[in-house]
Amino acid sequence: MTPRAMDAPPATFRVGDVWRGTWMGPSLVRRGGATLHYVGPAPAAGPADGPADVVDIPGVLLPGFTDHHVHLQLLPPDARTALAAGGLSRVVDLGGDPDVLAALAEPDAFGVAVEFAGAFLTAPGGYPSDRAWAPAGAVRQVASADDAELAVAEQLAAGASRIKIALHADAGPVWSDALLADVVAEARALDLPVVAHVEGLGQAARAIAAGVDVLAHTPFSEVLPAPAIEQAVAQGQRWVSTLAIHEPDARAVALENVRAFRAAGGELLYGTDLGNGAQPLGLNPAEPAAPADADLDETAVLRALVGGYGRGRWKKRLTWMPERPRTIADLAAAVSVSAADLESVGL
Repeated sequence: MTPRAMDAPPATFRVGDVWRGTWMGPSLVRRGGATLHYVGPAPAAGPADGPADVVDIPGVLLPGFTDHHVHLQLLPPDARTALAAGGLSRVVDLGGDPDVLAALAEPDAFGVAVEFAGAFLTAPGGYPSDRAWAPAGAVRQVASADDAELAVAEQLAAGASRIKIALHADAGPVWSDALLADVVAEARALDLPVVAHVEGLGQAARAIAAGVDVLAHTPFSEVLPAPAIEQAVAQGQRWVSTLAIHEPDARAVALENVRAFRAAGGELLYGTDLGNGAQPLGLNPAEPAAPADADLDETAVLRALVGGYGRGRWKKRLTWMPERPRTIADLAAAVSVSAADLESVGL
């Protein structure tokens, strides 16, 4: 299907089923500008049932699916279009040159929406400053509280919507607790959430204690003690899954952590670390399958994919499927569609 202009006229659609944290059944939705709004239950289809200008849409609609951990600079130049064709509506880049990412995040009717964190903020000599895969400008080394203030401001000026920090004790130096607190405080002062890459013994606990908002990976270096997990849940921390990238030993640790996190009430976000190894450009069925291994039910998997119901994801792009997904494999049928192009869905 070909996306239309984003100023498509208002229209009302009758959809076979709609997911809004739970399945709503046959529903009416209305397009206003580039946004889709849920109206309410739909009357049965028929010439005498409802307004004559209602457009029937087969299948089901959900908020747009999001990959919450990608690295666009490690992907082909046309990745945004391929990612949309692969069933994604939005991606969150968690580490790259902020100026390059700002250009990649320009609105594109044919591609996924992009949010980004800008450069990795890390200790001098810290991860990933020595990694060959890290693009030029993708790492900002921070040595002091004053430097932290400047580094955070630089990312915001480039258009970053969050701050990415690296706490990888197995790959180089990490900040002291005091400097870590300074970095988090600077992000807080600018109303930017903090996402942390944590690896190595004790680093997840440090990120939790510092009040980091999101862990870029489900912790995989060690099984976390119950008090740390309870603290993470209590402060509303979320974890990006990235379970499918691991070798068996690390995956087993991550699965044990995510089961405990979920049991305590924690929320998982779907994310693949796309750009790390060979992965499909789009929804990766192996990643939702990993949360299923962690005893997540359908609602938890779908919430992970849309970023949590209630966070305003009924925007320019959403997800269409021919029917409700019954298995993880059914998610491969997901199509990312613009609100402006709903008339052509299913044709």
